[in-house]
Amino acid sequence: MSRRRRKNVGVIGLGIIGSRVTETLRQKGFHVFVWNRTPQPVPNFVGAPAEIAEMCDFVQVFVSDDDALLQVAEDLVPALAPRHIVLAHSTVSPHSMVAAAEIVESRGARFIEAPFTGSKTAAEKGELLYYVAGDDAALREARPILEASGKEIIVIGEIGQATVIKIATNMVTAASVQAAAEALALVQAVGLPMEKFVEAMRGNASHSTTLALKLPKIIEANFEPHFSMKHMLKDMQIASRLGLSHQLELGVTAAARDRLLEQMQRGYGDDDYSAVARKYFADVQPAGDEEAGLELFEQPAVPEAFPGVELHGEVLEPVQPDNFVPMMPEIGGQEPESISGAIAPAPDITQPASVSEEPTPQEESSTAAAGEVTTPVLPHEEVEEEAQARRGFLSRLLRRGTD
Repeated sequence: MSRRRRKNVGVIGLGIIGSRVTETLRQKGFHVFVWNRTPQPVPNFVGAPAEIAEMCDFVQVFVSDDDALLQVAEDLVPALAPRHIVLAHSTVSPHSMVAAAEIVESRGARFIEAPFTGSKTAAEKGELLYYVAGDDAALREARPILEASGKEIIVIGEIGQATVIKIATNMVTAASVQAAAEALALVQAVGLPMEKFVEAMRGNASHSTTLALKLPKIIEANFEPHFSMKHMLKDMQIASRLGLSHQLELGVTAAARDRLLEQMQRGYGDDDYSAVARKYFADVQPAGDEEAGLELFEQPAVPEAFPGVELHGEVLEPVQPDNFVPMMPEIGGQEPESISGAIAPAPDITQPASVSEEPTPQEESSTAAAGEVTTPVLPHEEVEEEAQARRGFLSRLLRRGTD
């Protein structure tokens, strides 16, 4: 096999990491061919995954989810041979990783599971950390490819196990950033500068590279994606399913997952996952229009007053809640006292002709004197009947006003 062919590497998936790994490989002397589901105007872009396999012995796959990984494995099959080593870098369920390996190995090719940790900056610098599993001989052959974009390679074990390690590390990462967002919110709520928290954390035993990167960006409301919300959410969903399958209660993971889902619902799936902080800081919350259409989190507005209703060309005036007094039976022949002694009696409502009940003579007399409201003194039984009639009418009126 020629030296040139040995240095041909195929990269499938040109997202945040795949595109930067491609550039790093080229800078280190590898001849790289690329393919992406969405065509891109980049050098050596080919027409299909099988074409990548025809030109390259090593194929690195950076696609986002289970379905994409399995589809790429199927698409590679026609061109695969024993000379090929396929390196799968996706974070997917262990079951899907095993299934992808079986598809590739059915053609005699070899398969390496190699999820990684590291942001786009690490990919640009060739400082990713790979967790790998697979055949030892294949790992030895592929090591120079991984070392081109990675600072460390940790061998885990069998196919599927490296993915579990990657998911477990992301559980800690997601929970750490969620906790940091809540801590910043508390610091701000009591009137302290958030920068004081950042300063305090630098010497704290809980400080980490992740917090050093994310805390300043949260304060700046800078959510340019280094690791996207949608991908971290996917990983937390995988973690939750794995926990469930092993009868484990993963409460912290569930909380982190739910906060990610909340922001995903608000349309921030392509932002950095640290955008979970939007929940706690008003100055980075979405505008009112952006809140529209939320199904799980939108809260119904509470009106200040019941709206006026137009029926048969007649507008019925709004009934203000603080002017509404429920009808009460008389006690000892006296009119009921207003609640707390400060609320005026409710104004009478002119009843439209479309409503089946006829106004009582007492109701007609209540508006007779120059618009003034008079409340006749009635026997107890009549007051009860009047109260029921008014409550029934008001209920129907409100239903019509909100339909």
